[in-house]
Order: sequence, then structure tokens, then C-alpha cells
Amino acid sequence: MTPLGAEIAALIRQNGPIGVDRYMALCLGHPIHGYYRTRDPLGAQGDFTTAPEISQMFGELIGAWSAYVHGLMGGPDPLVLVELGPGRGTLMADALRALRAALPEVRVAPHLVETSPVLREAQERTLAGTGAVWHAGIESLPPGPALILANEFFDCLPVRQFERRPTGWHERQVGLARDGALAFGLSPEPIPGLEADGPDGALMSVPTAGLALMRSLARRLCAEGGALLAIDYGHVRPGFGDTLQALSGHRFTDPLAAPGEADLTHHVDFAALAKAAEAEGAARHGPVDQGDFLAAIGLFTRAGRLKARADPAQSAAIDAAVSRLTDPGRSGMGSLFKVLAVSGPSLGPLPGFAAP
Repeated sequence: MTPLGAEIAALIRQNGPIGVDRYMALCLGHPIHGYYRTRDPLGAQGDFTTAPEISQMFGELIGAWSAYVHGLMGGPDPLVLVELGPGRGTLMADALRALRAALPEVRVAPHLVETSPVLREAQERTLAGTGAVWHAGIESLPPGPALILANEFFDCLPVRQFERRPTGWHERQVGLARDGALAFGLSPEPIPGLEADGPDGALMSVPTAGLALMRSLARRLCAEGGALLAIDYGHVRPGFGDTLQALSGHRFTDPLAAPGEADLTHHVDFAALAKAAEAEGAARHGPVDQGDFLAAIGLFTRAGRLKARADPAQSAAIDAAVSRLTDPGRSGMGSLFKVLAVSGPSLGPLPGFAAP
């Protein structure tokens, strides 16, 4: 058992089983043994690869998108550009380069919300000289209109899970098996007030942390202006099923096998996030498939221009990156990943999304 696993087991022996949301929070954010507190998980030597690491075209297009939306916002100067969970800083660096080329007269103020000391060190190296400012949470972000980027961020926020039984919805918990290993189980009593329809045995995930964050961001955007662009893997229609998963070495593994040593994520419920934003008065745009969004904001045009001055090996690499980002099949991110934008109600249609 990992050190964090032993600590969680001791906690359960003392206080009883814990919810899936608390288990996720401990695995990812424990101050000593948490997955994101102790390592850089990205790239070939890590556990997963994100779109900004696949090609600089991704971040550059997000920067160009941001420049266009800056105009819709009325051209605030400075432009506050926020990224939630910015990885190694690759997306922010590429977006800043495109933004500053498109808006040379506008001051762009990058702000990064990051809790991992390891990743913050990587971001500081990547973004040296850009004037970037770091935050532990959204509460300390500067006031005023802002563009907020969240690429593969909502998928790692803790979720609660519930299983339907004849007596009602029971919360899924992490407890201990007879041999002392971590094991899933159900709370003995149903959760009062949870009235969703579902067949016996159905498993329902509720992204409590993601919904709370979305409501906070939506209130900010309605009051002060701007937009949020969220890109993640997930679904656009509510449904049942267990999407909690663990990744280690680019392979799926048992979420309970090695607490603190594997990335824990879940499929993002974009319908629930959009509904939460609209409940606060914000406008929603999408969600749409990532492949469609990138095509609409110019990925294929950008790739063609790069290939025009590339050698054969470079051209092949560009084609491979475009395929990885847009292919709707199992080997690509084009359909699995969705894009949702949320804005103040007066901002109007945004590029990459069909008019409502």
C-alpha cells in the first residue's frame, strides 16, 4: 500500500468510510502525498498528454480566439487572461504569443491558478519574463473583465457518486475490505431528498466541486464581463455509469490500487456545468466537439500555412498532430473532448460555436 493509501486506511478505521469526493481530493491534493503535489504528470515520461503538449497550434489558436473575444468585450486594457490548472504553462505561453501578435497595443496580464508546487516551478520556467502572477484559488484574481481558460481542469475536480437501490440513492463510499484493502461500498442509509429517476443498480455522478466553481465563475462573468472557455473530455447528455478512472504510465488502472500515485479523473458532465452557469444568469455557448471547434477557429488553415514552409518530416508531424486533435475515432480527441464557453449575457455569439 502506498503511504497515502495507508493514511486513508487509518482514517477509515478511525472514522468510517469516506465519500468518493473526499477520496479524490486526498489522492490528488494531499499536502504531502497528493498526486499533483509531488510530480509533473505530463508527457511521455508522465501519465498523460494534453492538447497543448501535442502541438503549439492548439495554444496559438486559443490565443487568436481570445484576441477576437477581447474585441467583443470592448477591448479592455489590460486584458486579464486567466488559466485554471495550467500544466507546464505551455498553453498560456502559446496563447500569449498569439495574443500579443494580434493585439500589440494591448497589455495582457496572465494569471495562473495552480496548487501544485512542482507544476508551478515548471510554469515559472516556461513563462519567465511574461509578467505572470500565480494564485492558489480564484478568490484572489483581480477584479474586472477576464478571459478564463480551463483545459483538462474540470475532469479532476472531486465528484460524489450515488447508486440506485430499491430503498433510494445510496452514496458510493471508499471503505476497507476484510483483508484491509481499500474497497468501494455504499452508505447504509439512502440520501434524503435525492429524487432522480433511475433503474436499480444505476450509478450517478454529481460533480459537486465543478458545479460550485462554475457557479462562482458565472457570477463573476455576469457582474464584471468576459468569458470562460472549458475544454475537457466528457459528455453533453446526462446519463448513468461509472466514469471514474485512474491513469498511470498512459494506461488505465484501478482507482483504489495506488492512492497518490495515479491520476484520478472523471468524464465531465457538460450539461450540468452549462445548467449551473445559466442558473446564475450567464450565457452558454456549446458544448461542441473539440474537432469541430478547432476546425471552426482555423486549425486546418494554420496547419496548411505551417506545412507550406516545412520539410517532409515536419509536415508529417503537423499532420499527425492535427489528426490527434481532431480525429473523432478512438485514437483521437476530436469527439471525446468537448468545448463549452460561458459568458456574460451581453457578449453575444462567440467564434467556434454555432449561433443559438
